[in-house]
Amino acid sequence: MERPDLTTESGRLAAIRVLNARLPKKRLIAQGLIRSTDGDVLLCQLTYKQAHDLPGGIVDPDESPAMAVLREIEEELGLVLEAHALRAVNWLPPYRGWDDALLCLFDLGVHDRSLVEHPDLERREIRSVRWARPEEIPDLVAPYTARMIAAALAETPGTLYLEDGSPLDLVGGS
Repeated sequence: MERPDLTTESGRLAAIRVLNARLPKKRLIAQGLIRSTDGDVLLCQLTYKQAHDLPGGIVDPDESPAMAVLREIEEELGLVLEAHALRAVNWLPPYRGWDDALLCLFDLGVHDRSLVEHPDLERREIRSVRWARPEEIPDLVAPYTARMIAAALAETPGTLYLEDGSPLDLVGGS
């Protein structure tokens, strides 16, 4: 196969198409941290796994993570919310048959508990929603989710970088 002429726009685009086809793809997940005025966290009981989880889902191609979490929450819970800060980026290692992924956790604000009094649930994916006290969360969610929520609730300024839900001490090489 002839190499594209990188001095032309069409050649550069052809080279990018080849790279896009060969480069690895990583699953991207967007979830939202929704808190009640008394400090509880909104969790979803999903139809396809036993543990509860934060609301959100997979980011579609050409969709931003912030738009994905808002779309997923509107589709699955019938809620129209605003994304505030990106609270954490969490690298997830392979887990129960899934390849590794990146999870973007957005702060979706503090709301009155009545926010989900009459949810419009997408029944194919969501069985129910509930408010959970922070101390209950480890018994309800997957271990990496419990670690991520605890780190996000710790009031650390800025965006956290987590691996498998735990903060990572980033140290430069020698």
